[in-house]
Amino acid sequence: MTNEEITRLLQKAYGDEIETVMNYLTNSVVLDGVSAEEVKESLATDIQEELNHAEMLGQRLKQIDERPPASYDFEAHQESLQPPEKSTDVLSVIDGVIDAEEDAIETYRSLINAARDADDPVTEDLAVTILSDEEAHRSEFRGFKREYEE
Repeated sequence: MTNEEITRLLQKAYGDEIETVMNYLTNSVVLDGVSAEEVKESLATDIQEELNHAEMLGQRLKQIDERPPASYDFEAHQESLQPPEKSTDVLSVIDGVIDAEEDAIETYRSLINAARDADDPVTEDLAVTILSDEEAHRSEFRGFKREYEE
């Protein structure tokens, strides 16, 4: 894999993090009901962490003489994380978060491999760090899902 592949993956990850922030924020606002409170609180907490990921990715792009995507470059992909029609449909949001986290995990694993192949330990380390956070988010929301399925 080439440095172009690293740039592509960094830019994809950056865009995905920004989209996740938008969807987490919206869902943390629109969900209703007593059972939604813990999920809303988790989403609200995760917003800052996802934003920090985007900032770290943007800084890494800058360090390698590239730029993070701007709004004209943005293409939304998180269909399953869109706010539900029924504001009490917490399970659909949980499923959407799990989907988004799994996509992020796949992207960061690809970035780790590309960085390793290109002998870019800085990008590899960044991707490993963020991957750990994304796996923790997925684990938390899998726990929420188990509670809803019982």
